[in-house]
Amino acid sequence: MTNISPDFAIRCARWSLFLVYAWFGGLKLFGLSPANPLIAALLERTLPFITFENFMIGFGLYEILIGILFLMPKYQRLLMVLFGLHMVMAAGPLVLLPEISWQGWFVPSLEGQYMIKNIIIIALALCIWTRHD
Repeated sequence: MTNISPDFAIRCARWSLFLVYAWFGGLKLFGLSPANPLIAALLERTLPFITFENFMIGFGLYEILIGILFLMPKYQRLLMVLFGLHMVMAAGPLVLLPEISWQGWFVPSLEGQYMIKNIIIIALALCIWTRHD
């Protein structure tokens, strides 16, 4: 038996996802994201008419917005649409950039592991989504 209430657990989940999204989005805004080379390669393959600098500002702000929305249950539907789109984008390199994402058959590179771990983030977001605040 646990003494942790489901409401407290959901608040912790919301704050955890806010922290991750705001932090990673902030790194993109300041040009400090370790994911920059991966994003640049994906951008070149999918949207070559957008400059990397402009894309990173927009993408960083997009991630920060997702993080903020995790703290606002009232906007949960909007959050899940934006979050779902983000997860599709984040999984894109697994298919579109296999030379970066995989070392071998079902052996992800470090970048591939970074993308695959999003399964955990999706599960946590689904726990939040199913909770009616």
